[in-house]
Order: sequence, then C-alpha cells, then structure tokens
Amino acid sequence: MRVTQSMLSSNMLRNLTTSYSKMGKLNEQLTTGKKVNRPSDDPVVAMRGLGYRMQVDKVAQYQRNIGEVNNWLDSTDDALDKVGQALHRTKELVTNAANTGTMTDADRDKIKSELDQLRQQIQDTANTKVGDKYIFSGTKTETPLYTKGTGYGNDPAFEQDITINVFDGVDLNVNSKSVAMFKDIDDMFQQIEDGTISFDEAIGAVDGMMDDLLTERADVGARQNRAELMDDRLQTQEGISKKQMSLNEDIDFEKVITEMISQESVHRAALSVGSRIIQPSLVDFLR
Repeated sequence: MRVTQSMLSSNMLRNLTTSYSKMGKLNEQLTTGKKVNRPSDDPVVAMRGLGYRMQVDKVAQYQRNIGEVNNWLDSTDDALDKVGQALHRTKELVTNAANTGTMTDADRDKIKSELDQLRQQIQDTANTKVGDKYIFSGTKTETPLYTKGTGYGNDPAFEQDITINVFDGVDLNVNSKSVAMFKDIDDMFQQIEDGTISFDEAIGAVDGMMDDLLTERADVGARQNRAELMDDRLQTQEGISKKQMSLNEDIDFEKVITEMISQESVHRAALSVGSRIIQPSLVDFLR
C-alpha cells in the first residue's frame, strides 16, 4: 500500500489530538484532585464513588440524629436536676417545720408559702421544651404535661416512647415517661398543704420522691452513655467511609505529575517529528 503525504499528515494530527487529550485529562486531574470528573472517565470508579458518598451522607445524617438525641437527653437530665434541687429544699423546709420546739404557726405558714412556690416550679419544669416540643409529654409533644386549672393530663400518649434512628436498625429512646412521678410529687405537696400528712410524715414522703427521681435520672444517664458510644461508633464509620472514598476517587499527585511530565515529553517529540514529516510547501521554498 502506498503511503501518501496526506496519510502521514492525518496520522500525525490524530496522534497529536490524542496526546492533547491525555494531557488535558491529566491536567484536569491535577486541578480537581480527582481520578474521575465525569462517569465516562471510569464508570467503575464512578459507581463505587457514588456508593461511598451515599454511605458518608448516611453517617452524617445519623450524626445529626445523635445530636438531637443528646439535646433531648441533656435537657431531660437538666430538668430532672432542677426537680431534685426543689425536692432537696422541700426536705429542708418540712424538716424544719417538723421541729415543734422552735417553730411557730407563723413560721409554718411561711414554710407552706415557700412550698407552694416549689410546687409551682416543679409544675413548670414538667413542661420543659426542646425547641417547640414538650419533652415529658410522650408522643404528644405539642401538649404541655401540666395545665394550670386542670393539673396533669391522663392522655395515654404521655406514656409512649419517642425514638430516633441513630444507626442501621438502631433506635434510641429519647424521652422520659415521668408523668407518674410528677403526679406523685404534686399529690405530696397537696397533702402537705391540706394537712393530710404531718410534716414528720412529709419527710419520708419527700425521701420516696427523691428515690424515684434518682431512678429516672439513672435511666437517662444510661441512655446518655449509650448515645456517646454510638457517637464514637459513627465517628469511626465516618473516617472509614471517607478513607474508602478518598482511595477510590482521589489521585496520587506524585504519580499524576510524573505522568504529566512524561506525556509532555512525548508530545514535544511528536511535534518535532511531525514538523519533519509534513512536506514543505511552495511558501517554504520562497522564504
């Protein structure tokens, strides 16, 4: 087969175009730091990258959910701590009132007035909110647990769990079903006010309420510990997923730079050879 000048020129231009394309791809990789910048570059790497990115996004969502869990549990623990402080003060007051030797009727009236304020404080605490949600109202988060005039509600929803998904197949309970405890505390204050129980008896009643409260706080603390463990697990999963995604998509800069330099050398050699292949034109002779 006869090789013509036109064939030589066409082959040279095609090879130069291919060389430019390789250099352009390497330059794009250096600019973006990624092996593939479009699915056509490497469909396998692109599909793997999509899977790894979905995993990273899912872990990020779980981490946001863990943040919501911690918000609920921390707010619950803080509210129960406030109830504990009120009960401690209540015990001090009823203990003083039980001292018949030094307490006058006027002193006891003052104690009852402060006890009423402590009762109202605990009622307010029962309506603690996270954002726009009442945390002690079970699944009926739009309804306050205590309403002035009607007292504590009896809605069965107040005893329902609220769970948040924090991992594949793992849900954490974030609310405390404390309506019974709050009712018992309120009944105790009412009995003290009515005189149904003596101040001596009130001391034991307060101790019982404080034991119930400690049980509630222990349960919250256990769930806080579990949430912390899940957070640690998610951070580990995040690191693993991002490492896999990086290994799949990110370039080895040293390797790509070396390939770029080699390709530039090949390209310059092709240009040099091509300039000799192209047949001189009449204009070249006239120079």
